[in-house]
Amino acid sequence: MPLDLLQRPVKQILTRSSGYLLAVSSHSLQPYRGCTFGGSLCGVGCYVQHNAFVTQGRTWGTFLEVRSNAADSYERHYEKEKRWTERQGIPFVIFCSSSTDPFLPQEKRFGITRAVLERMLEFPPEGLILQTHSTAVVDQTTLLQELATRTQLRIHVSIEGDHDRLPGLPPPAATVEARFKACQNLRQAGLRVVVTAAPLHPLQDPEAFFTRISEVADAVVIDHFIEGDGSSDGSRTLRTPLAAAMHEVDPNCLTLAYRDRMVEVAQRVMPGRVGVGQAGFAGEFG
Repeated sequence: MPLDLLQRPVKQILTRSSGYLLAVSSHSLQPYRGCTFGGSLCGVGCYVQHNAFVTQGRTWGTFLEVRSNAADSYERHYEKEKRWTERQGIPFVIFCSSSTDPFLPQEKRFGITRAVLERMLEFPPEGLILQTHSTAVVDQTTLLQELATRTQLRIHVSIEGDHDRLPGLPPPAATVEARFKACQNLRQAGLRVVVTAAPLHPLQDPEAFFTRISEVADAVVIDHFIEGDGSSDGSRTLRTPLAAAMHEVDPNCLTLAYRDRMVEVAQRVMPGRVGVGQAGFAGEFG
């Protein structure tokens, strides 16, 4: 299916957090609306596909709105939103991104994320969490090193499990190994890197998986689709092919008990460096 690509200005690029992100950040920032990784493995269970405000009836992965003035919008609203966090008594922390990926293939053409990051050099938030499935984040290493001197920067790289393929589902946007290497490169550059196993997929060798994470990242966040997909019981994910594919690999992986067992393995392998669910995304590790 061809991609429906639009360039469209946005009135306000900073969204005050609600729901799951409320305990994670004060704001979210989406350089794009839509995600062209929607046809890859991560897109199969992506909770955003259930958000009618975002999709507007369109199939997830088939459209992308380029927020052409994102950097200008950020600068224009920076002082207002910073003052709002001060009144609320909370730190000004931005999560980028919760409804798209900041380093989509189209970022090389449009540079929306890079423009926002460059503007943050002059107008830094107190904290910035960059969440991505893409190895293209490595291309911004020099910029990120400079930005890390102005804000508390964490780079979250999604590696949901140690399988590159799940039965009947498309491949990931980048292989597991490629994402591990991206983490290694970023960490060697002095950047703080967190692997997010979210949603947690069935693991064929949990100890080896978390050992590898311990070698290339500062911490790991483990989150199950139950409690993590915006529904209390995981019903959003259970309606997608992802749950059936996970069940085919390991029927036990569809429960929070499975997550808790994997957390125990991770804590044994990398003590003090394991976050769970919402608290983990907020930077709480133990």
